[in-house]
Amino acid sequence: MSEPHDGPVVRRARPEDLEAVGEITVAAYAEFTDGPDDRYVTLLRDAARRDREAELWVAEVDGVVRGSVTIALPDSPWREIGRDGEGEFRMLAVSPDARRMGVGDALARLVLDRFRELGFRSIVLSSLASMSSAHRIYERLGYHRIPERDWSPQPGVDLIAYAKDL
Repeated sequence: MSEPHDGPVVRRARPEDLEAVGEITVAAYAEFTDGPDDRYVTLLRDAARRDREAELWVAEVDGVVRGSVTIALPDSPWREIGRDGEGEFRMLAVSPDARRMGVGDALARLVLDRFRELGFRSIVLSSLASMSSAHRIYERLGYHRIPERDWSPQPGVDLIAYAKDL
């Protein structure tokens, strides 16, 4: 049984969070990568770059960072499928030891609030088909599949797309 905790607190990442965010992101995606030599692991670990080139947000529980999400605004190189008027987010990650604490849900809701605040009309994201627990969060929040925007960034990596109108 886990210890009682306060709900997640979501905020912008600080410099002192970046190393932990990188490690949490690598751990969260470990089952979906080809191990430490996978070039995607380098991107997952590089929270400092995401913080410079996008908006990096964290969720903490009891003062400890337990997850993060990258908000890719229109001028960000982290955008992949976003079009005019669409927000896009990437790398929503929850520490494996913090699952079922509401961290993923808190980060997904932050994304909705942030893009509404910025005046976007919808949000898009790409995900591996095997990330079913993430898909459940997205679908619960009203995201729907947009198969016409599915794509492959490299051979053997097939991403499915979701969208939500705001």
